[in-house]
Amino acid sequence: MWRTLALASALFPGLFAFCIRLLRWAAPGWSLKDRILLSGRLVSTVQATMATVSGIIVVLNCKDVVHDRHWLAVEYIWVLVPYMTYDIYVMYLCHWHKSRDKGIAEKKHSLASIRSFLLQERLMVTHHLFILIVLTPITQHFRGELGDFFVGCIFTAELSTPFVSLGKILMQLKMQDTLLHKVNGILILVTFFLCRILLFPFMYAAYARQAGIPVYLVPFRIPMHCNIANASLIAPQLYWFRLICRKAAQLYGSSPAHKSR
Repeated sequence: MWRTLALASALFPGLFAFCIRLLRWAAPGWSLKDRILLSGRLVSTVQATMATVSGIIVVLNCKDVVHDRHWLAVEYIWVLVPYMTYDIYVMYLCHWHKSRDKGIAEKKHSLASIRSFLLQERLMVTHHLFILIVLTPITQHFRGELGDFFVGCIFTAELSTPFVSLGKILMQLKMQDTLLHKVNGILILVTFFLCRILLFPFMYAAYARQAGIPVYLVPFRIPMHCNIANASLIAPQLYWFRLICRKAAQLYGSSPAHKSR
């Protein structure tokens, strides 16, 4: 636990700092804000890939979805804790630089800039804090030695993140009108829907198959806090999926003539 926490606490900020330094050499004309934005997205992609691979390994190795154990289901949580903490800080840093460029934020960090960040990114911050404050104790202590399979399923929800990050990177590079951006948009829709929306029915169906009961009875057979946790996780995913669909409709629905106006 402590070794994993220490390594992860050094890995993500260190990789973030390395990317900023590398971009200063590779793209000397870029502003600090641009380097911070791109570096944050690259680190997010790295973490999402690690989480997805860990989740797939856990899911494939837990045949009994209730009782089978895998060390990654426990250990990777201690990677997520420092990452989520780091990511909140990077989100604030990105928000502050964007606001300063628009002339909204002050030249120095202040309580006002923190308050502005918390208001604008309240859903994402709440999501991160929920993972840190609620899900971490549940997955590490309250569930006992049960449900590594379901923890692995939650890890695989990160599959869509690299595509989301790539989409933002392409927009940052002014490549939003390219075929790559459109193909990536389709991949965002598919992976987000599969791994952040259908993931929850899949978990309930897996338990139903294990217990030999109809799927509709699962919510009444599992502990109430599991249903509450799942509802708390899927609610923001549905909201974000609606936003993604809206952006996709704008991307694919507008004609070239309309875009050129």
